[in-house]
Amino acid sequence: MTMLALKVAGTLGPIALAAAALPVSAQTAQPQNAQPATPALAAAPHDASGVGALPPMEAIDLGRDTRARLTVPVTIGKAGPFAFLVDTGAERTVLTRQTAQVLGLAPSGRATLVSVAGLEAVDLVQVAEISLGTRRFSGLEAPLVDGADLEAEGIVGLDGLKDQRITIDFSNHRMMIGDATPDVPQADSYDIVVTARRRSGQLIMTEAMVDGVPTDVMIDTGSDTSIGNRALQRALDKRQGGEQARLIAVTGQTITADVGHARTMRIGGMNINNLVFAFADAPAFAHLKLNQRPALLLGMRDLSAFQKVGIDFARRKVMFDFTAAPPPALAAR
Repeated sequence: MTMLALKVAGTLGPIALAAAALPVSAQTAQPQNAQPATPALAAAPHDASGVGALPPMEAIDLGRDTRARLTVPVTIGKAGPFAFLVDTGAERTVLTRQTAQVLGLAPSGRATLVSVAGLEAVDLVQVAEISLGTRRFSGLEAPLVDGADLEAEGIVGLDGLKDQRITIDFSNHRMMIGDATPDVPQADSYDIVVTARRRSGQLIMTEAMVDGVPTDVMIDTGSDTSIGNRALQRALDKRQGGEQARLIAVTGQTITADVGHARTMRIGGMNINNLVFAFADAPAFAHLKLNQRPALLLGMRDLSAFQKVGIDFARRKVMFDFTAAPPPALAAR
């Protein structure tokens, strides 16, 4: 039996977090006391001429960490920039303890973090303002994790993205971000547009097929690899006892997963071929009520098969643009 050590990035939960590596992210922090205030998007005042207005869509250069996860430069107050993971699976923005120390932020409470590997009590800090490009998000309460486990300085979660429309442009190494206003027409086009259902702030695509098995799918940019639940593993008739992976969560906790493969996943008339999954009893599935029927958290390895992936939270749309196949090389005489 082969055992791989892999880390997963954050995802899921009232205060989602990131883990690190192979399988998907699954973190959630649930406040033990009062619910935190809803974060607000702040814009500089502007007059009728549009001076000072936020651009409808702006481009932010993407970086990549050592595990191919996407990062963006973030400023906190006047400090930074800090390299934060972009995690559409994380319900909350997250800071590392080291970043909080640099900023002089003292813990303001405690919460239970639901990670891919289990539950963990973590500190919370109050963050007055975080800036991503020209957009400012205020009133955040962020869980703290250790930088050695996260391998980044923080995570941009859904509390900063849920009112936005984002496009991850793999071909140009950038992220486009703008207001997800339902009555504002969007200029860019995609090959496939899928209407999703909203659950705990996440967008779930419910009509996907994995090797003919109906499967719920959630986009998780915080993880470099996709992770399936045990219901999907059983439906695919993948036997346990073959290749396995030890998943290491952002909290440092570990869980054993079975590694499996699928020939084809079909979403909205498109196919993704040759997928590799890690199957595990991740608490994130139960948190999202995705543990009873086959479900999959779709990570970066499979998402990067596309040229662009867009998420429009207001319209509940998930959009895909195919990467054109390169022309065959011609041998010189």
